Amino acid sequence: MAVADKISGHFPPLDAVPGKGRVAGRVALVFGGGSAGPGWGNGKAAAMVYAREGARVAVVDVREEAAQETCEQIRAEGYECEAHVADVTRSGQVEQVVRSVVAQWGTIDILHNNVGITRMGSVVEMEESEWSQVLDTNLTGVFLTCKHVIPVMLQQSRGAIVNISSLASQQINNYPYMPYYAAKAGLNHFTRALAVQYAARGIRANAVLPGVMNTPLIHQQISGQFANTEEMLRTRNAASPMNRMGEAWDVAYTALFLASDEARYVTGVCIPVDGGKGCAGR
Repeated sequence: MAVADKISGHFPPLDAVPGKGRVAGRVALVFGGGSAGPGWGNGKAAAMVYAREGARVAVVDVREEAAQETCEQIRAEGYECEAHVADVTRSGQVEQVVRSVVAQWGTIDILHNNVGITRMGSVVEMEESEWSQVLDTNLTGVFLTCKHVIPVMLQQSRGAIVNISSLASQQINNYPYMPYYAAKAGLNHFTRALAVQYAARGIRANAVLPGVMNTPLIHQQISGQFANTEEMLRTRNAASPMNRMGEAWDVAYTALFLASDEARYVTGVCIPVDGGKGCAGR
């Protein structure tokens, strides 16, 4: 690649970067590993990256077909993957998945929490049930996965937890998704508290804060805030100082770093992956 291309930002795509074995021999449990629609969502890309880097991957999604699709693509590249179905707001379902993964592979080294939803509406307009649903899914769900996975990690005195938060946890944007702001801000502090509580036991916990990302989810849960898809894409691209949205792979490779031994002395951090949006205050 020419130096000029690097300077101008024309880097090769990340969707087929060969693995280097950074999590070789480990077991990664990815909640929210299916995609909300055609293409690569954050969880699906993370599952693939973990697999390419040597991990056996358990993909969990509330929709069986979504979990199976991710696994099929991982297996098509010759890697090991199993699909599971669970609603992260249901403790019993989460516990069963954890038991199944441990029974099959003996351990869980990486817990990746990617489940998240939005609901639009002002505080006055929003139904209490909608508020509760977003907090239960985005925040209580992480509590439940940690509740059932951390005992496994404590037994081996080792583990890495990666929670996918959002830049909206730190920066208010133009979307009226009040419970989403609250849940993601809570997730950041929950992550920091986990990190401190379990640091001496060999467990690390970190969060990734995506900014404007071009994933299937925005076409389902964000597009209604715009006149049409073209306006949404144009506006979201312009919101980044890089003048483009990020991709699921940008989130996935940040998660990989945090889950790997390259980050063995990194815990309790919340890393924005936002093209500078948080710095610019847009």
